[in-house]
Amino acid sequence: MLTVDIQKKLSHFDLSVHFSAKNEIIVLFGPSGSGKTTILNCIAGLTHPDAGKIRLNDKTFFDGKSLIPIQKRKIGYLFQDYALFPHMTVWKNIAYGMKQEAFAKNFMKELKIEHLADKYPSEISGGEKQRVAIVRALATEPDALLLDEPFSALDDDTRSKSHEELLRIHKSWRIPIILVTHHREEAKKLGDRILYIRSGRLSTEERKNTEEPLLQT
Repeated sequence: MLTVDIQKKLSHFDLSVHFSAKNEIIVLFGPSGSGKTTILNCIAGLTHPDAGKIRLNDKTFFDGKSLIPIQKRKIGYLFQDYALFPHMTVWKNIAYGMKQEAFAKNFMKELKIEHLADKYPSEISGGEKQRVAIVRALATEPDALLLDEPFSALDDDTRSKSHEELLRIHKSWRIPIILVTHHREEAKKLGDRILYIRSGRLSTEERKNTEEPLLQT
């Protein structure tokens, strides 16, 4: 169980959100600049809230102060640009922070990237980079996974295949996943629950440009 209850003053608004996630995919859906990535960064420990609490299972990450450093939070983070190390091969990228070699290689095989092991990020496609980044995140054997618009740079066909891969991974790897997107159909397809965020506040539904509630908590 991941519990997030945080407040942070940002340049254009005050971020104040509260939600919990079990072994499910929670989508943070909303326009750019609404605070979605800041929430992920607070969970990961890259940004510190001003107040509140962040807890994952039996570990309190934040309770007025940072209690657990980034490297000990057991959080997998897939950045929007994938953040692969350009000077490292695919295998060395994946091996960075991995717990078990056999586990990592099994995921490489499952996502069909084992043949890329000796390639560098500049030598592979966007879809391949995305799969490498997912394997690298899961190779740390995290207790939760954060995904910051991981499909935004992909073409429609690769995006669709990546959606199916994520759903399949989550089915076998039952951990909380927090996915950031501003793509409506992606949110509907992937989210067990969808939380709409605007100017640092969560809402139970989106009212703009639709008469039907899109979101649920």
